[in-house]
Amino acid sequence: MSKPIIGISCGDVNGIGPEVIIQALSDVRILEHCTPVIFASHKLINFYRKAAGEHNLNYQTIKDFSRINPKQVAVFNCWEEDITITPGQLNETGGRYAVQSLMAAAEALKAGHIHGLVTAPLHKKNVQSEAFNYTGHTPFLKDVAGTSDVLMLMYSEMLRVGLVTEHVPLKDVAQHITKQSIISKLNMLHGSLRKDFGIDKPRIAVLGLNPHAGDEGLIGAEEETVIKPAIKEMKQHMLVYGPYSADAFFARGSYRQFDAVLAMYHDQGLIPFKTLAGGEGINFSAGLPFVRTSPDHGTGFDIAGKNVADAGSFIAALFGCLDIIEQRAGYEERNRNPLRKITAEVLKNVEDEKIEQQDY
Repeated sequence: MSKPIIGISCGDVNGIGPEVIIQALSDVRILEHCTPVIFASHKLINFYRKAAGEHNLNYQTIKDFSRINPKQVAVFNCWEEDITITPGQLNETGGRYAVQSLMAAAEALKAGHIHGLVTAPLHKKNVQSEAFNYTGHTPFLKDVAGTSDVLMLMYSEMLRVGLVTEHVPLKDVAQHITKQSIISKLNMLHGSLRKDFGIDKPRIAVLGLNPHAGDEGLIGAEEETVIKPAIKEMKQHMLVYGPYSADAFFARGSYRQFDAVLAMYHDQGLIPFKTLAGGEGINFSAGLPFVRTSPDHGTGFDIAGKNVADAGSFIAALFGCLDIIEQRAGYEERNRNPLRKITAEVLKNVEDEKIEQQDY
Protein backbone atom coordinates (compact mmCIF):
# COMPACT_ATOMS: atom_id res chain seq x y z
CA MET A 1 0.00 0.00 0.00
CA SER A 2 1.28 3.49 -0.85
CA LYS A 3 1.76 5.96 1.99
CA PRO A 4 -1.71 7.17 3.11
CA ILE A 5 -2.71 10.83 3.11
CA ILE A 6 -4.29 11.60 6.49
CA GLY A 7 -6.51 14.63 6.95
CA ILE A 8 -6.47 16.45 10.30
CA SER A 9 -9.22 18.87 11.37
CA CYS A 10 -7.93 21.57 13.72
CA GLY A 11 -10.80 21.51 16.25
CA ASP A 12 -11.67 24.59 18.27
CA VAL A 13 -9.10 27.23 17.31
CA ASN A 14 -8.98 28.41 20.94
CA GLY A 15 -8.51 24.92 22.39
CA ILE A 16 -5.49 22.63 22.61
CA GLY A 17 -6.11 21.03 19.21
CA PRO A 18 -3.68 23.18 17.19
CA GLU A 19 -1.03 22.78 19.91
CA VAL A 20 -1.10 18.98 20.01
CA ILE A 21 -1.19 18.83 16.20
CA ILE A 22 2.00 20.94 16.01
CA GLN A 23 3.67 18.87 18.73
CA ALA A 24 2.83 15.58 17.04
CA LEU A 25 3.75 16.56 13.49
CA SER A 26 7.01 18.24 14.47
CA ASP A 27 8.50 14.76 14.63
CA VAL A 28 9.58 14.24 11.01
CA ARG A 29 9.55 10.45 11.47
CA ILE A 30 5.76 10.59 11.06
CA LEU A 31 6.37 11.38 7.37
CA GLU A 32 7.77 7.88 6.99
CA HIS A 33 4.29 6.51 7.68
CA CYS A 34 1.87 9.03 6.17
CA THR A 35 1.41 12.45 4.58
CA PRO A 36 -0.53 14.66 7.03
CA VAL A 37 -2.81 17.43 5.74
CA ILE A 38 -4.02 19.94 8.34
CA PHE A 39 -7.33 21.62 7.49
CA ALA A 40 -6.98 25.13 8.92
CA SER A 41 -5.12 28.25 7.81
CA HIS A 42 -1.42 28.97 7.77
CA LYS A 43 -2.08 32.00 9.99
CA LEU A 44 -3.60 29.81 12.71
CA ILE A 45 -0.72 27.32 12.54
CA ASN A 46 1.87 30.13 12.65
CA PHE A 47 0.14 31.65 15.70
CA TYR A 48 0.55 28.47 17.72
CA ARG A 49 3.89 27.54 16.20
CA LYS A 50 5.45 30.69 17.66
CA ALA A 51 4.59 29.48 21.17
CA ALA A 52 5.53 25.85 20.51
CA GLY A 53 9.05 26.16 21.92
CA GLU A 54 11.18 23.20 20.85
CA HIS A 55 8.44 21.87 18.55
CA ASN A 56 9.39 23.28 15.16
CA LEU A 57 6.83 22.33 12.52
CA ASN A 58 7.85 22.69 8.88
CA TYR A 59 5.00 22.65 6.39
CA GLN A 60 3.78 23.74 2.98
CA THR A 61 0.55 25.66 2.34
CA ILE A 62 -1.74 24.28 -0.35
CA LYS A 63 -5.07 25.21 -1.92
CA ASP A 64 -5.51 22.09 -4.01
CA PHE A 65 -4.47 18.49 -3.45
CA SER A 66 -2.38 18.18 -6.59
CA ARG A 67 0.31 20.19 -4.79
CA ILE A 68 0.82 17.72 -1.94
CA ASN A 69 4.44 16.82 -1.28
CA PRO A 70 4.66 13.36 0.34
CA LYS A 71 7.84 14.46 2.16
CA GLN A 72 6.23 17.41 3.93
CA VAL A 73 3.28 18.25 6.18
CA ALA A 74 0.64 20.27 4.31
CA VAL A 75 -1.76 22.93 5.57
CA PHE A 76 -4.88 23.16 3.41
CA ASN A 77 -6.15 26.72 3.67
CA CYS A 78 -9.83 26.56 4.63
CA TRP A 79 -10.07 30.32 5.14
CA GLU A 80 -7.97 33.35 4.23
CA GLU A 81 -9.41 36.02 6.51
CA ASP A 82 -7.73 37.13 9.72
CA ILE A 83 -9.46 35.85 12.84
CA THR A 84 -8.98 36.72 16.49
CA ILE A 85 -7.43 33.77 18.30
CA THR A 86 -7.97 33.79 22.06
CA PRO A 87 -6.55 30.59 23.58
CA GLY A 88 -8.63 29.23 26.44
CA GLN A 89 -11.81 31.16 25.61
CA LEU A 90 -15.11 29.61 24.61
CA ASN A 91 -16.57 31.84 21.92
CA GLU A 92 -18.36 31.88 18.59
CA THR A 93 -15.16 32.23 16.56
CA GLY A 94 -13.68 29.04 17.96
CA GLY A 95 -16.74 27.03 17.02
CA ARG A 96 -17.29 28.55 13.59
CA TYR A 97 -13.80 27.80 12.31
CA ALA A 98 -13.73 24.36 13.91
CA VAL A 99 -16.78 23.52 11.79
CA GLN A 100 -15.20 25.10 8.70
CA SER A 101 -12.15 22.89 9.15
CA LEU A 102 -14.24 19.75 9.72
CA MET A 103 -16.48 20.36 6.71
CA ALA A 104 -13.49 20.92 4.41
CA ALA A 105 -11.93 17.67 5.67
CA ALA A 106 -15.22 15.81 5.15
CA GLU A 107 -15.42 17.05 1.56
CA ALA A 108 -11.86 15.84 0.97
CA LEU A 109 -12.82 12.41 2.36
CA LYS A 110 -15.83 12.15 0.07
CA ALA A 111 -13.74 13.18 -2.94
CA GLY A 112 -11.03 10.63 -2.10
CA HIS A 113 -8.29 13.22 -1.63
CA ILE A 114 -7.45 11.83 1.82
CA HIS A 115 -7.50 8.23 3.04
CA GLY A 116 -8.43 8.80 6.68
CA LEU A 117 -9.33 11.56 9.13
CA VAL A 118 -8.06 12.48 12.60
CA THR A 119 -10.21 15.11 14.31
CA ALA A 120 -8.96 17.47 17.01
CA PRO A 121 -11.56 18.24 19.71
CA LEU A 122 -14.34 20.77 19.30
CA HIS A 123 -16.80 22.14 21.86
CA LYS A 124 -20.32 20.83 21.33
CA LYS A 125 -22.04 24.06 22.35
CA ASN A 126 -20.25 26.71 20.32
CA VAL A 127 -20.43 24.76 17.05
CA GLN A 128 -24.24 24.80 17.00
CA SER A 129 -25.84 26.58 14.03
CA GLU A 130 -28.38 25.99 11.29
CA ALA A 131 -25.58 24.53 9.17
CA PHE A 132 -24.23 22.30 11.96
CA ASN A 133 -26.90 20.92 14.28
CA TYR A 134 -24.96 17.95 15.66
CA THR A 135 -23.84 16.85 19.12
CA GLY A 136 -20.35 16.01 17.89
CA HIS A 137 -18.19 14.52 15.16
CA THR A 138 -19.81 11.07 15.08
CA PRO A 139 -23.39 12.04 14.09
CA PHE A 140 -22.06 14.57 11.58
CA LEU A 141 -19.82 12.01 9.88
CA LYS A 142 -22.70 9.50 9.88
CA ASP A 143 -24.68 11.96 7.75
CA VAL A 144 -21.65 12.66 5.54
CA ALA A 145 -21.30 8.93 4.86
CA GLY A 146 -25.05 8.39 4.49
CA THR A 147 -25.01 5.41 6.86
CA SER A 148 -27.98 4.46 9.00
CA ASP A 149 -26.00 3.94 12.20
CA VAL A 150 -22.49 4.31 13.60
CA LEU A 151 -20.74 3.12 16.76
CA MET A 152 -18.60 5.24 19.05
CA LEU A 153 -15.74 2.91 19.97
CA MET A 154 -13.02 3.91 22.44
CA TYR A 155 -9.92 1.78 22.45
CA SER A 156 -6.41 1.45 23.82
CA GLU A 157 -3.91 -1.38 24.01
CA MET A 158 -5.77 -3.01 26.91
CA LEU A 159 -9.45 -2.22 26.36
CA ARG A 160 -12.14 -1.51 23.73
CA VAL A 161 -15.47 0.01 24.76
CA GLY A 162 -18.44 0.63 22.46
CA LEU A 163 -21.54 2.61 23.43
CA VAL A 164 -25.22 1.91 22.80
CA THR A 165 -26.08 5.56 23.55
CA GLU A 166 -23.65 8.46 23.27
CA HIS A 167 -24.45 12.09 24.08
CA VAL A 168 -27.87 11.50 25.61
CA PRO A 169 -29.01 13.07 28.93
CA LEU A 170 -28.93 10.46 31.68
CA LYS A 171 -32.65 10.83 32.37
CA ASP A 172 -33.38 9.80 28.76
CA VAL A 173 -30.98 6.87 28.43
CA ALA A 174 -33.43 4.08 29.35
CA GLN A 175 -35.86 4.96 26.55
CA HIS A 176 -33.05 4.61 24.01
CA ILE A 177 -32.06 1.15 25.25
CA THR A 178 -34.05 -1.16 22.99
CA LYS A 179 -33.49 -4.69 21.79
CA GLN A 180 -32.97 -3.41 18.26
CA SER A 181 -30.47 -0.72 19.28
CA ILE A 182 -28.38 -3.28 21.20
CA ILE A 183 -28.47 -5.73 18.28
CA SER A 184 -27.45 -2.97 15.86
CA LYS A 185 -24.49 -1.90 18.01
CA LEU A 186 -23.41 -5.51 18.58
CA ASN A 187 -23.40 -6.16 14.85
CA MET A 188 -21.28 -3.06 14.21
CA LEU A 189 -18.92 -3.86 17.08
CA HIS A 190 -18.49 -7.46 15.94
CA GLY A 191 -17.92 -6.39 12.34
CA SER A 192 -15.40 -3.74 13.35
CA LEU A 193 -13.42 -6.13 15.54
CA ARG A 194 -13.06 -8.47 12.56
CA LYS A 195 -12.51 -5.89 9.82
CA ASP A 196 -10.68 -3.09 11.65
CA PHE A 197 -8.77 -5.03 14.33
CA GLY A 198 -8.15 -8.39 12.68
CA ILE A 199 -9.91 -10.51 15.35
CA ASP A 200 -11.62 -13.44 13.59
CA LYS A 201 -13.77 -14.65 16.51
CA PRO A 202 -14.14 -11.73 18.93
CA ARG A 203 -15.52 -12.18 22.44
CA ILE A 204 -17.87 -9.35 23.47
CA ALA A 205 -19.15 -8.51 26.95
CA VAL A 206 -22.39 -6.55 27.41
CA LEU A 207 -22.96 -4.43 30.52
CA GLY A 208 -26.29 -4.04 32.28
CA LEU A 209 -28.08 -0.71 32.53
CA ASN A 210 -29.01 -0.73 36.21
CA PRO A 211 -26.93 -1.20 39.38
CA HIS A 212 -25.99 -4.87 39.85
CA ALA A 213 -27.36 -5.51 36.34
CA GLY A 214 -30.86 -5.16 37.77
CA ASP A 215 -30.56 -7.91 40.40
CA GLU A 216 -32.96 -10.12 38.42
CA GLY A 217 -35.56 -7.36 38.11
CA LEU A 218 -35.32 -6.03 41.66
CA ILE A 219 -33.52 -2.83 40.53
CA GLY A 220 -34.98 -2.17 37.10
CA ALA A 221 -36.42 -4.45 34.45
CA GLU A 222 -34.37 -3.53 31.35
CA GLU A 223 -31.89 -6.39 31.79
CA GLU A 224 -34.68 -9.00 31.82
CA THR A 225 -36.95 -7.48 29.17
CA VAL A 226 -34.48 -5.91 26.72
CA ILE A 227 -30.79 -6.70 27.22
CA LYS A 228 -30.94 -10.45 27.87
CA PRO A 229 -33.27 -11.13 24.92
CA ALA A 230 -30.91 -9.17 22.63
CA ILE A 231 -27.90 -11.15 23.87
CA LYS A 232 -29.77 -14.45 23.49
CA GLU A 233 -30.63 -13.66 19.88
CA MET A 234 -27.11 -12.57 19.00
CA LYS A 235 -25.52 -15.66 20.57
CA GLN A 236 -26.58 -17.45 17.39
CA HIS A 237 -24.18 -15.27 15.39
CA MET A 238 -21.30 -14.29 17.69
CA LEU A 239 -19.56 -14.88 21.02
CA VAL A 240 -21.44 -12.43 23.26
CA TYR A 241 -21.92 -12.63 27.03
CA GLY A 242 -23.69 -10.75 29.82
CA PRO A 243 -25.25 -8.61 31.04
CA TYR A 244 -22.60 -7.82 33.65
CA SER A 245 -22.75 -5.44 36.57
CA ALA A 246 -20.53 -2.56 35.42
CA ASP A 247 -18.81 -1.82 38.74
CA ALA A 248 -17.76 -5.40 39.47
CA PHE A 249 -16.87 -6.04 35.83
CA PHE A 250 -14.17 -3.37 35.78
CA ALA A 251 -13.13 -3.64 39.44
CA ARG A 252 -12.34 -7.36 39.07
CA GLY A 253 -10.54 -6.91 35.74
CA SER A 254 -13.09 -9.06 33.91
CA TYR A 255 -12.61 -6.89 30.79
CA ARG A 256 -9.29 -8.69 30.22
CA GLN A 257 -11.21 -11.81 29.18
CA PHE A 258 -12.91 -10.06 26.26
CA ASP A 259 -11.97 -8.34 23.03
CA ALA A 260 -14.51 -5.56 23.58
CA VAL A 261 -17.19 -4.31 25.94
CA LEU A 262 -20.57 -2.82 24.98
CA ALA A 263 -21.69 -0.23 27.54
CA MET A 264 -25.21 1.15 27.73
CA TYR A 265 -24.38 4.85 28.14
CA HIS A 266 -21.56 7.37 27.92
CA ASP A 267 -20.14 7.60 31.44
CA GLN A 268 -20.67 3.91 32.21
CA GLY A 269 -18.12 3.06 29.54
CA LEU A 270 -15.91 6.13 29.33
CA ILE A 271 -15.08 6.68 33.01
CA PRO A 272 -13.39 3.26 33.39
CA PHE A 273 -11.94 3.48 29.89
CA LYS A 274 -10.24 6.84 30.40
CA THR A 275 -9.00 5.75 33.81
CA LEU A 276 -7.41 2.62 32.39
CA ALA A 277 -6.18 4.14 29.10
CA GLY A 278 -3.90 6.57 30.91
CA GLY A 279 -4.16 9.44 28.43
CA GLU A 280 -3.48 7.35 25.32
CA GLY A 281 -6.99 6.34 24.39
CA ILE A 282 -8.44 6.64 20.89
CA ASN A 283 -11.98 7.51 19.82
CA PHE A 284 -12.91 5.59 16.66
CA SER A 285 -16.15 5.90 14.67
CA ALA A 286 -16.89 2.29 13.71
CA GLY A 287 -19.36 1.54 10.93
CA LEU A 288 -18.28 4.32 8.58
CA PRO A 289 -16.94 3.57 5.08
CA PHE A 290 -13.87 5.68 5.88
CA VAL A 291 -11.58 5.72 8.93
CA ARG A 292 -11.97 8.48 11.50
CA THR A 293 -10.18 8.62 14.84
CA SER A 294 -9.61 11.31 17.46
CA PRO A 295 -7.87 11.72 20.83
CA ASP A 296 -9.96 10.82 23.86
CA HIS A 297 -9.74 14.29 25.47
CA GLY A 298 -11.65 17.53 24.99
CA THR A 299 -10.75 21.09 24.05
CA GLY A 300 -8.75 21.69 27.26
CA PHE A 301 -9.54 25.40 27.51
CA ASP A 302 -7.97 25.53 30.98
CA ILE A 303 -4.50 24.78 29.57
CA ALA A 304 -4.84 26.08 26.00
CA GLY A 305 -2.09 28.44 24.89
CA LYS A 306 0.24 27.46 27.74
CA ASN A 307 2.21 24.89 25.74
CA VAL A 308 1.66 22.20 28.38
CA ALA A 309 -0.87 20.01 26.55
CA ASP A 310 0.16 16.37 26.07
CA ALA A 311 0.06 15.14 22.45
CA GLY A 312 0.15 11.45 23.47
CA SER A 313 -3.51 10.72 22.72
CA PHE A 314 -3.38 12.62 19.43
CA ILE A 315 -0.31 10.66 18.29
CA ALA A 316 -2.07 7.43 19.29
CA ALA A 317 -5.12 8.50 17.25
CA LEU A 318 -2.96 9.23 14.21
CA PHE A 319 -1.24 5.85 14.28
CA GLY A 320 -4.55 4.19 15.15
CA CYS A 321 -6.00 5.63 11.96
CA LEU A 322 -3.08 4.22 9.97
CA ASP A 323 -3.38 0.80 11.62
CA ILE A 324 -7.10 0.53 10.83
CA ILE A 325 -6.56 1.60 7.20
CA GLU A 326 -3.99 -1.18 6.89
CA GLN A 327 -6.22 -3.73 8.63
CA ARG A 328 -9.12 -2.91 6.31
CA ALA A 329 -6.93 -3.31 3.24
CA GLY A 330 -5.78 -6.71 4.50
CA TYR A 331 -9.34 -7.76 5.34
CA GLU A 332 -10.60 -6.85 1.87
CA GLU A 333 -7.73 -8.75 0.27
CA ARG A 334 -8.40 -11.84 2.40
CA ASN A 335 -12.10 -11.80 1.61
CA ARG A 336 -11.99 -10.90 -2.08
CA ASN A 337 -13.74 -13.78 -3.88
CA PRO A 338 -12.67 -16.53 -1.43
CA LEU A 339 -14.36 -19.23 -3.57
CA ARG A 340 -12.04 -18.44 -6.46
CA LYS A 341 -9.03 -18.70 -4.15
CA ILE A 342 -10.17 -22.05 -2.77
CA THR A 343 -10.86 -23.38 -6.27
CA ALA A 344 -7.46 -22.25 -7.52
CA GLU A 345 -5.75 -23.91 -4.56
CA VAL A 346 -7.63 -27.17 -5.11
CA LEU A 347 -6.77 -27.21 -8.82
CA LYS A 348 -3.14 -26.49 -8.04
CA ASN A 349 -3.02 -29.44 -5.63
CA VAL A 350 -4.63 -31.72 -8.24
CA GLU A 351 -2.08 -30.67 -10.89
CA ASP A 352 0.77 -31.19 -8.44
CA GLU A 353 -0.49 -34.70 -7.71
CA LYS A 354 -0.66 -35.49 -11.45
CA ILE A 355 2.91 -34.30 -11.97
CA GLU A 356 4.11 -36.38 -9.01
CA GLN A 357 2.37 -39.49 -10.40
CA GLN A 358 3.89 -38.94 -13.86
CA ASP A 359 7.34 -38.52 -12.36
CA TYR A 360 6.85 -41.69 -10.40
